Amino acid sequence: MPFVFADLLGLKRDVYYGVSAVIVFGFFVIWARRTDQSLREMAARRWVLAIALGLVFAGVMSFIVLQQDATSRPGGLALAAALTWRGVIYGAADVLLLSSFPILAVFAAFAGSPRRSTLLGKIEIGALAMLASIVMTTVYHAGYSDFRSGKIASPIVGDAMWSVPTLVTLNPIAAPIAHVGLHVSAVVHTYHTDLFLPPH
Repeated sequence: MPFVFADLLGLKRDVYYGVSAVIVFGFFVIWARRTDQSLREMAARRWVLAIALGLVFAGVMSFIVLQQDATSRPGGLALAAALTWRGVIYGAADVLLLSSFPILAVFAAFAGSPRRSTLLGKIEIGALAMLASIVMTTVYHAGYSDFRSGKIASPIVGDAMWSVPTLVTLNPIAAPIAHVGLHVSAVVHTYHTDLFLPPH
């Protein structure tokens, strides 16, 4: 998506976010239905822990953003719109694809396997799921021209953190809560960022 819509076609940032969100949410729903997984059951899985871990890691992600130099930002309705669109909607869609989907897909692939009934097996599957998420994040960000550099290390390190809530709970809403914390903080603190909120 980033390579085609942002790099090749050069869609404006907010238009790209809309296209991306429609594709990602649609893809996730279709994947869940085609694999007979209930969205309601997934969202209810360890939901209290999922929300709690999501909020903890949202705080961690916000702390990281606040270490960057602050930039100017709009105010009023423009800021509210950016917080909703760039912070919440795109932040949730982005990480649903990069973290929730690969982690849940890997665990679903081992459904019914004896490996899922042992602690060692769960650790092995979890490691594979995290690797899948990191690969997805790397390939996705390489689609942006400015991330085809050492800069790509930042989202890879970020993925290792914002994926933890979903990895621990297997709840698809957990990682998006953490990632929305990063995006909302970026809108408020580093609106004109050259690291967060791509494409730049």
